[in-house]
Amino acid sequence: MNEDGFIHLALGDSYTIGEAVDVDERWPVQLANRLRADSIKIDPVIVATTGWTTDELQAGIVKADVEGTYDFVSLLIGVNNQYRGYPVEQYEKEFKSLLDQAIEFAGGNPYNVMVVSIPDYGVTPFAKKKMLLEEKIAKELDNYNAIAEKISKLRDVKFIDITPGSRKAKNDPSLIASDGLHPSGKMYEMWVDQMYDHVFNNLSSR
Repeated sequence: MNEDGFIHLALGDSYTIGEAVDVDERWPVQLANRLRADSIKIDPVIVATTGWTTDELQAGIVKADVEGTYDFVSLLIGVNNQYRGYPVEQYEKEFKSLLDQAIEFAGGNPYNVMVVSIPDYGVTPFAKKKMLLEEKIAKELDNYNAIAEKISKLRDVKFIDITPGSRKAKNDPSLIASDGLHPSGKMYEMWVDQMYDHVFNNLSSR
């Protein structure tokens, strides 16, 4: 931690940049605000763009000239690989590389890294409007998340499974943003609930 507090490097796609919600509703920002309320000063640095796949996140990290060491690093990526029908083998290979890179950004300490699972957009109005198959999306995303969880565990990285909770949006429209696809601030708040203790314990022990 520097004199200005901790820095959280948040790597991802639309779910990390908070597509269709206000800045304060993004989960990295909600997390930071809640930590500050518990006397832990932290600021998020978000490297994420709506639509990014694993390879595009890799390129985005290079373009953003991300370097050095961060106090905490999160990674949430893969939904666009699945949506575009990319080979799952590509996801596995590039996710491994991204997670290794995240650990490097965290000073080589896997305890300072957190992986967040991919939420299930198959239950959203967007998917229904596009006539996408809910069961197919669920099955494929479960496969992606199983791969991410396995790789995370092999590297001693905390895996936060927000996917089951994301499926509650099927019967709760308040969990979906105004675009009918992305999570609302309320859903992001649920994610923060799940990850909070891990992040708080990590940072408060330093």
